[in-house]
Amino acid sequence: MKMQWSLILSILFAIIIAVFAILNVDPVQVNYLFGEAHLPLILVILFTALLGAAISGFLAMFKSIHANRQINELKKEMTAKEITIANQQNELAALQHLVDPTAKEEKLEGET
Repeated sequence: MKMQWSLILSILFAIIIAVFAILNVDPVQVNYLFGEAHLPLILVILFTALLGAAISGFLAMFKSIHANRQINELKKEMTAKEITIANQQNELAALQHLVDPTAKEEKLEGET
């Protein structure tokens, strides 16, 4: 059902763009730094829209790459800290066993 709606919306969008293109075929003067040209208005609009989409896409891609790198660094840092915590818990357990070695044995006998 979702696929049908997306197909209908895509066709509707294509029709709207086609009508827009037909209504905007008049040539307009475009001034560049190195010259000028007369192009149909629809081409100017589509080119600038595509250029804007491409620039936005590249910026989003670079932000995504940066975010993924930062996530990977944070995961490495988290793993290192988890290892440190595990080592410290093992040291603490060993120290507790040295201080009171009978506590563990009494606890085991109480469970049976």
